[in-house]
Amino acid sequence: MKSHLKTVMIAAVAGMGLALGAPVARATEDARAIEKDIVETAVGAGKFATLTEALGAAGLVDTLKGKGPFTVFAPTDEAFAKLQAGTLESLLAPENKEQLMAILTYHVVPGAVTAADVVKLDEAKTVNGQKVAVKTSGDTVMINGANVITTDIAASNGIIHVIDTVIMPPKI
Repeated sequence: MKSHLKTVMIAAVAGMGLALGAPVARATEDARAIEKDIVETAVGAGKFATLTEALGAAGLVDTLKGKGPFTVFAPTDEAFAKLQAGTLESLLAPENKEQLMAILTYHVVPGAVTAADVVKLDEAKTVNGQKVAVKTSGDTVMINGANVITTDIAASNGIIHVIDTVIMPPKI
């Protein structure tokens, strides 16, 4: 009983939308999702293969598996596919590791910033030290011109918001 209550509470606190009377299997599944860190959550989603490859090439996997909390504006594989031909391949080359790291850390904000928090902001300082612009219009939220297409994906060490475009820092 105590274990079941803890599982349900964890899922509810994480905003997983757990309804009263939900089956125990569902509650346990949701609680396990929260136990995954940002990297594990991204890998499990199946639409961030390019992002996770880039995190590996930049040496940032251990950082985003760390304590956090972090908020990641995560570009999908389709977002990376929109980059100019050759750009991704160039960034993944070992000699461009610092440039790749600057771009990826521009997608990360320290702390756990929920969608409800994001819409109250005009800008946010990223881990790389530069700021991203936040624009809200009705139900649309944009980060430096990238549309936020999914919000508040909970991870044990932060939150993922999915974006449809790779955002580039002004200074690389």
